[in-house]
Amino acid sequence: MDTEAQPTERDRSSRPFPSEEISDTEGQEGRSRFALVSRITDWLPGGRISLTLLVCLLFLLLLNAFVVRPFQIPSGSMERGLRIGDRVLVNKLAYRFGAQPQRGDVIVFDGTGYFGDADYIKRVVGVGGDHVVCCDKEGRIVVNGRSVDESSFLYPGDSPSTVPFDVVVPEGTLFVLGDHRSESSDSRDHLGSPGGGMIPVDDVVGRADGIVWPAGHATRLHRPDAYARVPAAGDGHG
Repeated sequence: MDTEAQPTERDRSSRPFPSEEISDTEGQEGRSRFALVSRITDWLPGGRISLTLLVCLLFLLLLNAFVVRPFQIPSGSMERGLRIGDRVLVNKLAYRFGAQPQRGDVIVFDGTGYFGDADYIKRVVGVGGDHVVCCDKEGRIVVNGRSVDESSFLYPGDSPSTVPFDVVVPEGTLFVLGDHRSESSDSRDHLGSPGGGMIPVDDVVGRADGIVWPAGHATRLHRPDAYARVPAAGDGHG
């Protein structure tokens, strides 16, 4: 007699298929995560609402630390474009991964040690190697031998500068000016200070890319065309 036990239908049906085992494992992990969230919300005053707010706050802190940062305009030195109290978004990634500030960019930088113990916002007029002079016969600033028409963004009634200067911007630094020249303390005012009024590129926080508040004044900030025809430093100009 054949005494080998034959699997019955019940035996076969009772064995879990591999897919059932995987699904059960995933289900346990999902339940574990759900249980963890439930424990956290039970512990937090306010439950899920508080947890959601904390996650949002953490996201904003990371965003502020590594990507963008809001900056409130403290003075009238960048009028007419940027008014006192305007809030701009500063792109902290603009000059990472090999990119460099360009003439015409509006930047926020840490002025500690040479401008004052605060962050400042100014426009880049000269980059490393540039020869910047004030002024030509028509009162315009000259960069690498090319006169620059800044009338599209200068404060109405202001001249490009009432302070004469003739500087070569050292590599790794920037020469910056405010758009409201008669109300701006900028590179011109620190020519005799340590660093000669130049801003180290390493101290640049980022590029101001747009006004976000007040809503009626919200706009994107573009690099003006005024510097587009300025030749590169060392091209035999200036």
